[in-house]
Amino acid sequence: MIAIASQLVLTALGSAIGLTVGSNGANPGSIGTGVGIWSIISLLISLLIGAWVMARMCGPMNNKTALLNGAILWATTLALSTWLLTRGVSGVFGILASNAGEVINQVQQPGGANIPNQAPNVTAQELQAIAANSAKAAWSFLLGSLFGLAAALAGSSIGARKPRVRV
Repeated sequence: MIAIASQLVLTALGSAIGLTVGSNGANPGSIGTGVGIWSIISLLISLLIGAWVMARMCGPMNNKTALLNGAILWATTLALSTWLLTRGVSGVFGILASNAGEVINQVQQPGGANIPNQAPNVTAQELQAIAANSAKAAWSFLLGSLFGLAAALAGSSIGARKPRVRV
């Protein structure tokens, strides 16, 4: 929960900064790049903090146990974040689908909405660009996830209290 809460706070901070910069007439391309960079940085920070807190709260443990707990925190956070994201996306589509009936009624009315009968034409070059962007997003997700795992492992290792050895 600490990792997710930290991510939400850091995302809010990044949004506030991005909207402030955007309202001052900044280049949209540079804002998009900044959003991508901040998303990765905030993810790494939040996983590091969450894993550190988790390790401190677990009590004394050896390094292998700390790393295992860090990996479990990373996997749980990844799964929960993905679930929350898909619920948000499906919610948007649900809102659109619930309003589809009104749109259909409007189309059927005389003088209603004008919808083209043909699907848009996509050239081979545009299709390649779409595929290239999709591949870039998939690789970014993979690398970001692995960096997140590394951050969670580092946080759990740093936060772990070593067991006392009695002689």
